[in-house]
Amino acid sequence: MDNFIFQTARCIINEPGGTSRLGELATGLGMSKVLLVSDSGIVKAGLLEKALLGLRKSGLEPAVFSDVLADPPEANVLAALTLAREFGADGVIGFGGGSTMDVAKLVAFLSCSSQTLPEIYGVGMAQGPRLPLIQVPTTAGTGSEVTPIAIVTTGESEKKGVVSSQLLPDLALLDAELTTGLPPRVTAMTGIDAMVHAIEAYTSKIRKNPLSDSLARQGLKLLFENIQAVVDNGHNLEARSRMLLGAMLAGQAFANAPVGAVHALAYPIGGQYHVPHGLSNSLVLPHVMRFNLPTAAREYAELARELFDDLRSVSDLSAGARLISALEALMVAVQLETRLSQVGIEQSALPRLAESAMLQTRLLVNNPREVRYEDALHIYREAW
Repeated sequence: MDNFIFQTARCIINEPGGTSRLGELATGLGMSKVLLVSDSGIVKAGLLEKALLGLRKSGLEPAVFSDVLADPPEANVLAALTLAREFGADGVIGFGGGSTMDVAKLVAFLSCSSQTLPEIYGVGMAQGPRLPLIQVPTTAGTGSEVTPIAIVTTGESEKKGVVSSQLLPDLALLDAELTTGLPPRVTAMTGIDAMVHAIEAYTSKIRKNPLSDSLARQGLKLLFENIQAVVDNGHNLEARSRMLLGAMLAGQAFANAPVGAVHALAYPIGGQYHVPHGLSNSLVLPHVMRFNLPTAAREYAELARELFDDLRSVSDLSAGARLISALEALMVAVQLETRLSQVGIEQSALPRLAESAMLQTRLLVNNPREVRYEDALHIYREAW
């Protein structure tokens, strides 16, 4: 067995309705002036009200930054950071989806640091203290509440990542009640995103390990078995809880066994065409998996056998192919687009997308099979 390091959030609380205790939890981390990072959709849905009430009841002074954008640009991060510094925040709470939690991580770190945002792009570049940090996910998708990763859009469409253990929160609060109002389409996209995390972690080339494998298997099973239920009935709290737990487990997995070519090929789709991240992943997932199948047949087969009981006696290639087909059928069942052409991508743009994907070297090195430009272009053409 290879040596490995496994890191995650210091504390994880899984408690439907737990948002009402947010003030108590923040006080326990020494917070008094709290920057609550969120987005306009969360505010309009009224989800912040219970959190703010709990903070004030505990004697804490909150300020709210509710302008987080999807795929946040650098300016968005810096605006939140400016508010944190002007307010004198001594703690940060990320309350929302992946983009919100990513911004919260960066604000918590940069508030204490002399480093600038451009200086911390890459792996292990962010070093030093940060403010106490709580993450409260409102979607079952990114798993950002337990990952040391924050993604920022730079320039027009390029994305860069900050990867550092300093971004892991002190506490992740899983309150499934916050997810019951998500529309079916958002539920589907974020759920598929979480499944991609589990699948790519399980096949990660460099840092795959026994802990990440166990979490990926369990996470994928929870997600696969409950996503249709929550798309059909968003108020099914038991299924919502299982999805939120599955997304968190998948997040822990890929935080330690990083994702690969699915994300590398999805990023240009999101960056250049503003396609939501989960949908970008789902559009290329089966095609990347077919490309990987000759190399990753055993891993895909092991995942397939977690989900289906009738694959014990078939070959790894056949079992892996069954997993890919099942995922394609699931995307249709939850009513997501399945072709790049359906989201406004022209066939003439595929070479440009392939060129952009090849810049994602941080991700491509984790893929079980080497991806060259010609391979990326072929995958895009298959997905188109």
